[in-house]
Formats: sequence, structure tokens, C-alpha cells
Amino acid sequence: MADYTLEEKDSFTVVGIGTELTDYAGMDKKKADFWQAISRNGTLDTLKAIATNDYIFAVNEAVNNKMMHYAGVMTDASVSAPEEARIIQFPKGKYLVVKGEEKTVSELNSKLEGIAFGQVLPEAKNFAYVGGPNAMVEMGQRDGFIFGEMWVPVVKK
Repeated sequence: MADYTLEEKDSFTVVGIGTELTDYAGMDKKKADFWQAISRNGTLDTLKAIATNDYIFAVNEAVNNKMMHYAGVMTDASVSAPEEARIIQFPKGKYLVVKGEEKTVSELNSKLEGIAFGQVLPEAKNFAYVGGPNAMVEMGQRDGFIFGEMWVPVVKK
């Protein structure tokens, strides 16, 4: 089984700007295009300006029967978010945490999602993902690689 940890996390808030994911076949390209667009048009910089730390969140969440993907930052509840932003609440509790590093954010996101949802969760005997937002957290760079973690809320089976 892949290397992972289970960690207790306090509840936290992410403010994100999103895009709907409509087909799984083109999902990686749609995510990459979305991130490129918000980096170019200044939206990501606007989000970074209200962040409480340097982490960048790539959040996946089902909202009103739509699969949504958000670029977001951790904030405190009192911050004034951009009008088109969504306030995403992550619950207090246990999280599956998968760590990794890759040359690009897109590769890191794909790798960590693949490990969490393709390896760890299907093989887990003591815990399960029951829905809710999950996130790939870009935490920084070192030696030419981007490092981060996948955070998936889980419950005991």
C-alpha cells in the first residue's frame, strides 16, 4: 500500500474560485487550463492577498450535483472574499494525508489524487472517505520540485 498518514485536523476555511468538471476524460487538461487562466488574469494573486499562510489549495467538491474544482487559500472567517468566490468549510476530524513532490503542480495533483483515491482508499480497511471537500495542498518548492499533500477527510469504518 502507498505511504500515507492519518492526521487529526482542526476545522479550517478555504476561499476558492472554481470551475465545473464535466467529463473525466478531459479533467486533467481542464484543471491545468483553469490554473493557467487564473494565474494569468490575476485571480490567484487576489486570493493569495487574503491568505493566512503560503499554501495554495486545489479543492475538489461536489456542489449541487456538480463536480467542482477550486483554486483557493486558507483564510480566517472574517476575511472579505472576492464576490465570485466560494467559502469552503473543511470539518474538524481525521484526514488521510498523502505527501509527494513533482516538477509541476499539475503532475503533483494527479499523482497525489491517484495515490489517495486509486490506491489507499480502495485498500483501506479501517477508514473511508464519505464525501465532502478534499484538497491537494501546494506547500512550497525545493530543489526544483513542488511539494505538497493531499488532504481527504475520512471516518472510521
